[in-house]
Amino acid sequence: MKAARSIRKISNARGRRDDGANTRAQILQAAGEVFAEKGLDRTTGKEIADRAGTNSAAVNYYFGGVAGLYEEVLVEAHRRFVSYEALTTIATREGTAEEKLRSFIELVVTTLTGPASSSWAFRVLSREILSPSPFIEALRMRELQPKKLLISAIVGEIMDLPADHPAVASGCFSVVMPCAMLLVADRHLLTQLFPILGGGPGNTESLVDHLVRFSLAGLVAVAEPYRQRAPK
Repeated sequence: MKAARSIRKISNARGRRDDGANTRAQILQAAGEVFAEKGLDRTTGKEIADRAGTNSAAVNYYFGGVAGLYEEVLVEAHRRFVSYEALTTIATREGTAEEKLRSFIELVVTTLTGPASSSWAFRVLSREILSPSPFIEALRMRELQPKKLLISAIVGEIMDLPADHPAVASGCFSVVMPCAMLLVADRHLLTQLFPILGGGPGNTESLVDHLVRFSLAGLVAVAEPYRQRAPK
């Protein structure tokens, strides 16, 4: 009898944890959709709760309110495009730095030109980048900065400079910015101006090839003056 009661208690506890995780995920998903449609300023906790099939108290319980929820939505949106785990896998696996850079660019371009480009995560991030809220600092600290360190290690190896060298930071900027344009620029206009951005496996592969060649050539050229000054 005691053993049976213990099993029921454990089962009930697990059930409550599972229910809590599901409720939290449902709220996060619903919030992402509403924030993508309306932005932070015009979104209410009640509207999110109604769409998630829960109540406003749950928004406060799991996220501390709409502000805390928006921060989590921003973080989740960036994770859906490029997760820290995926970048870590690229940065730490066997292979040359050039191969790792290609894998990074391929991951980002494939994501930004694929089905994810019509997701709420895409719209939330592009809205935040074009019109930053105070929560962009949390996004920088929690997602952008840790990922930047991984990319800096790859770029620094290509440039043959320390990862914290100012030229490496410039190099990272030059690598990332063309990819960022795929996130924030009007896709219809971009594809009209540059047909290679029209999507499809052939175009995506060509775009990745171009960005890799462009990035590698630029990184080597930028690093050259600093390498010439290095002591022999």
